[in-house]
Amino acid sequence: MNWVYLAIAVIFEIAVAISAGKAAGFTNPRWTIATLASGGIATYFLSRALLTFDVGVGYAMWTSIAGVGIVLLGTLLFNQRLDWRKAIGIAIVIGGVAGLQLSGVA
Repeated sequence: MNWVYLAIAVIFEIAVAISAGKAAGFTNPRWTIATLASGGIATYFLSRALLTFDVGVGYAMWTSIAGVGIVLLGTLLFNQRLDWRKAIGIAIVIGGVAGLQLSGVA
């Protein structure tokens, strides 16, 4: 179940990034509420996942996977450019998360 909690936390962390971008410095009330609510939900599910993951490993996986998701969604939804340097960075992050899993600490 810890992986499910982590996945939910990642999804809501991605929602935080998207809604924070739309909140315009917290001047747009609806997007501000969405940002804060998503952040609260993400933190709740991360805390549930951290009951079984080591804190450092769980937090690293959460931020890494969410970061990759944010970059990919930015490319797909917001026409942000994904060049070869970003692609290499994403590959390194994915390799790091896979390494954590293979090492048995995740």
